[in-house]
Amino acid sequence: MLLAGTVVVDDSTVFEDGAVVVEDDTIAAVGPAVEMRDRYPDHERRELDIVCPGLVQTHVHSVQSPGRGLADDTDLFEWLEAYILPIEAELTADELELASLLSYVELLEHGTTCCVDHLTVHHSERAFDAAASAGIRGVLGKALMDRNAPDGLREPTEAGLAESRDLIESYHGSHDDRLRYAVTPRFTPTCSEACLRGAREVADDYDGVRIHTHASEHESVVDDVTDERGMGDIEWLHEVGLTGEDVVLAHVILTSEREREVLAETGTHVTYCPSSNMKIGAGVAPVVDYLDRGINVAVGNDGTPVNNTLDPVSEMRQATLLQTIEQRDPETLPARTVFRMATRNGARAAGYDRVGELREGWKADIVGVRTDSSRAVPLHDVYSYLVYAATGSDVAFTMVDGEVVVSEGSIRTVDAGSIYRRARERFEGRTWGD
Repeated sequence: MLLAGTVVVDDSTVFEDGAVVVEDDTIAAVGPAVEMRDRYPDHERRELDIVCPGLVQTHVHSVQSPGRGLADDTDLFEWLEAYILPIEAELTADELELASLLSYVELLEHGTTCCVDHLTVHHSERAFDAAASAGIRGVLGKALMDRNAPDGLREPTEAGLAESRDLIESYHGSHDDRLRYAVTPRFTPTCSEACLRGAREVADDYDGVRIHTHASEHESVVDDVTDERGMGDIEWLHEVGLTGEDVVLAHVILTSEREREVLAETGTHVTYCPSSNMKIGAGVAPVVDYLDRGINVAVGNDGTPVNNTLDPVSEMRQATLLQTIEQRDPETLPARTVFRMATRNGARAAGYDRVGELREGWKADIVGVRTDSSRAVPLHDVYSYLVYAATGSDVAFTMVDGEVVVSEGSIRTVDAGSIYRRARERFEGRTWGD
């Protein structure tokens, strides 16, 4: 297939009249459209307005979609304990698969081709089944919670770690390496020292398995860890082995100088979730400082109950504007930097070497974006449009691993209408936790 349009290769290279050639699951060539058409005359052609790398989100909660709109205007622990954990505890296996499918459809239709997904304690295999059928690239992991958790979610330490091993054996590297596993302790308040150290041991036993957890997300969390452990949250995670190039930490808002040094020295990845952080009043992550230190920072929507959308395009806008007002400097986080954070930086955090840019020999994870709205007129700069003006609803085409999963703005791999209908029947108007 030959995809023609304004081709955004990465955060610095654009072919105004370009084309990307896809063969099987791989990008075969990228360059000027006239040259690509001459070299590949027999390939099926698609004309798109903008062709760019698929967006990568390194912190989402697919299973939380039933809580969209239920937990607005609450602080973190009320949000979690009164709304989210009861939902997660009550989801049946069928409901969890439905919730995940709903999220994956939204992600793909809005331009996310790869996600790092923090699941819940039970039925994680059904989320993997949902990801496989929807066609998304994903790094998924069951949540580990062995203390300070409600009935239905708290489980014995060894049972959670053993199930993590079983899931790794079944799903890590499956579907031609499109799906991978991340060992996923929820966060320090709900995980014992044995659980956290065990998570590191499990990850070390398998090639390519990531570790994914929340860290320094809120003042209440940091205070809790400091009171119990006598150190900051990142310091404690480092103490138990949960830092390093295979670790993805979500939020990372409140950090000391020493903790920032640890993140840089260990190559730990950080996920910036601006909309979530603003909505729950958690604070502003010091992203500019992290980047200046060489820390890899990616972007994530978090879950729909704390963001209300899974739109990665709008999240790029939020990402730069929040830093701009925090720093009082409009040059703080330029559009191209944010675009890199949402593409290649995200792929690095997720552990994929050949994802996040449109390059020969790299995976064919590609998005086509429309410019047929008033927000695209005039279009002086493609990066400005993608970061500041476009939204996920402008995504018309999504390809993952060479497979067209979204065309003309609608998903092709699953029946979205059926998913919406079943989700409304199961989740709308439902009371959780009674």
